[in-house]
Amino acid sequence: MTSPTPFIVAGIQCDPQIGRPDHNLEMIATWAEQAQQAGASLVIFPECAVPGYCYDSAAEAMAFAETIPGPATAKLESIAARLNLHLVVGMLERENDQLYNVAVLMGPNGLIGSYRKVHLPYLGVDRFTAHGRDGFRVYDTTLARMGVNICYDCSFPESSRVMMLAGADIITLPTNWPESGGCAVPDFVVPTRALENKVYYAAVNRVGTERGIKFIGRSSIVDPSGKVLAVADDTEQMLLAEIHPALARDKHIVRVPGEHEVNRLQDRQPDQYGLLVQPK
Repeated sequence: MTSPTPFIVAGIQCDPQIGRPDHNLEMIATWAEQAQQAGASLVIFPECAVPGYCYDSAAEAMAFAETIPGPATAKLESIAARLNLHLVVGMLERENDQLYNVAVLMGPNGLIGSYRKVHLPYLGVDRFTAHGRDGFRVYDTTLARMGVNICYDCSFPESSRVMMLAGADIITLPTNWPESGGCAVPDFVVPTRALENKVYYAAVNRVGTERGIKFIGRSSIVDPSGKVLAVADDTEQMLLAEIHPALARDKHIVRVPGEHEVNRLQDRQPDQYGLLVQPK
């Protein structure tokens, strides 16, 4: 299904408004149109871009959570179809009495999949959400093989490694990095995840202040060598970068032929990693 043809990815660093999903969906539509006009085929929005993030209770957050599929995904499907785009958008999912922090992947033909955040910090709505238990799936789309993580997931290297092993060309990371968390993740963790797995990595943060929590922006798109292709400051903006899936698929790196070569896939020694999968 996947074509190795290069394409443009856009990261939309924006300022969603808490408890205003209709407003945020209109904002998403506007930014998606601008990205499409700029040549993008994949457009990534922040974590919880539809409902906002800093809820004070499970009950308050649940009022803005939706089923998948549901009204919000129907709107996103409409945007993706009209603009012939793939979208990655953060929202809150309600399943019975459980609340999940999720990111949905849309294509021009509808909903491709959704990812429930596995690693949860004690922050914002994540204080009230359940851990995702569906693993780290890679979606084979017409653009590329795409993996999805959310925010804190990137601090656990196993998350990205599993998706690399499943064939990911690009890992998308909708995120809400707060100022209180320091600044090491955008500078060091994001390029490292790209480098150590030889994949593209697109981390898209939000900006603005929500209920006293300031978000730092600093979104970036990084290539499989760890080189930063595009980076943002702390203002609303769109990042653009060209993705070459074939580059991510070739894990054999030849620096000096016959003298210095590495393979990010074949050089692993899984039999030595048993401690990683022991119960906590």
